[in-house]
Amino acid sequence: MSEWWTYTLADLLMFSKATYFRLFELLNLALWPVQLLTLAAGIALVAGLLHGGAKAGRTVAVLLALAWLHVAWRYFAQRYATIHTGAPYFAIAFALQAVLLLWLASKRLAPRLTEPVGTLGKLGPGIGLVALIGYPLLAPLAGRPWMQAEVFGMAPDPTVALTLGALLLWRARPVLWIVPLLWCAVGSATLIELRSGQAWLLPILAVLAVGARVIAARRARQ
Repeated sequence: MSEWWTYTLADLLMFSKATYFRLFELLNLALWPVQLLTLAAGIALVAGLLHGGAKAGRTVAVLLALAWLHVAWRYFAQRYATIHTGAPYFAIAFALQAVLLLWLASKRLAPRLTEPVGTLGKLGPGIGLVALIGYPLLAPLAGRPWMQAEVFGMAPDPTVALTLGALLLWRARPVLWIVPLLWCAVGSATLIELRSGQAWLLPILAVLAVGARVIAARRARQ
């Protein structure tokens, strides 16, 4: 029997690239036309980020929380769990992030949701647009059917990407970044092992968001 430290991520993945993306197709077929509702919510989220203000910020945070809960249940608990033993833990992590977003939406934290200015005011919504428009286009660009498109509020990667844009714009506390960044690492590692060309998109968005957040924090201290 091999020693445990000799195992790689490839040894732990019990599914193929085709099986992985087939899950999104099954999800989209089963829940159609919920995708239209989640996309509409995503558009409202980006509009809220551009608008700014405490009220819009609270609305965005609540909608994001609902999206994370939906992904936790519909994708991880009901579908990803059929091919990945770690899916229940991912579902718990996404549910925890939803709770944190609801906490952020509380009136006590509302002043933190009013930062649509400067570079952050452009980069944050820009990342959100990549999540809404860019991710669904990855399927046809890779030669896969449209029904395998990853949609915000349905699939984890675009949901995390839009959240990164919001957290950047709000200059959110570090605790709110933990789960999104962990998923960036886990999701990207999985796609790399599956030899998927989109493996680096989410990490790139994460680096942009974190880098801009750090720069903004340093400028604020100065």
